[in-house]
Amino acid sequence: MAPPPSSAPTSPPPAAFAAGLSAYLIWGFIPLVFQVIGGYGVGPWETLAHRTFWAIPFAGLFVWMAGQGGQALAVFRKPKVLGLLALSSLLIAANWLVFIWAVNNGKVLQTSLGYFINPLLSMAAGALFFRERLDRIAQGAIALAAIGVVFQAVAIGGLPWVSLTLAASFCGYGIVRKQVAADAQTGLFIECLLLGVPGAIFAIWLAQAGQDHFTQGVAPAAWLVFSGAATAVPLVLFAWAARRLPLSAMGFMQFLAPSMTFVLGVVQGEPLGWTKITAFAFIWAGAGVFAYGLWRASRRLTAAAV
Repeated sequence: MAPPPSSAPTSPPPAAFAAGLSAYLIWGFIPLVFQVIGGYGVGPWETLAHRTFWAIPFAGLFVWMAGQGGQALAVFRKPKVLGLLALSSLLIAANWLVFIWAVNNGKVLQTSLGYFINPLLSMAAGALFFRERLDRIAQGAIALAAIGVVFQAVAIGGLPWVSLTLAASFCGYGIVRKQVAADAQTGLFIECLLLGVPGAIFAIWLAQAGQDHFTQGVAPAAWLVFSGAATAVPLVLFAWAARRLPLSAMGFMQFLAPSMTFVLGVVQGEPLGWTKITAFAFIWAGAGVFAYGLWRASRRLTAAAV
């Protein structure tokens, strides 16, 4: 039953803000997790295998708490839904793999750039694939981001492939998940299953070959298990908050994580010349214009609800 109409818009619950903020804070600190794991000599593929496998119990717990066990089982009887989730699994796996490699190879700033670009790329994809209308504010934000990418390419002497791969894979992931007839928790659980089973097989093969790190000590094993929790928890917090917060609030918060990774890259001593600073200035300007557009749209919706 729909809630009765109200003469004034209701305020979002503080718990929703806390959940959304927590999700982005975890994403902002997550490079440190993979850098610690990399410090034990764990390669990107082994890290990805354990990340996806150990995310299964955490994602499964959230499905159980949401009472969506039946929905998860039903997915396996729907080939189209299962196929879409298999595709989204491949896209998010590519995103995670590149991210893990980048943060352990001195390219944290490029990951920051990628996640600043992502919402602007998603906006452009919405216009291209779903015929969503782009107003002048949106067009200006995308144009500023494109200029920033050009400056970044000049700064590094080639295309910022890490940034573009992260943005494109996550954008594609969002497009595919938009077509999936399943709740966020259920979709995440199925994705973790689809990736975690081959991940477990790969991890066992590494162990039998004497090349794994999970069995080499308590510390690397604990961090690899923790990477599963660090994967599932923020995604569920984000999904829960996104259903309860206005678009403008989520729009502003999504720039928190790449801002934190930008600071992390600078603190860790990655080179930041004037060309890179100019690139980020254009990206930040585009992000600011994008956030302003969301704020203005939210104000219009609020005024219409009064």
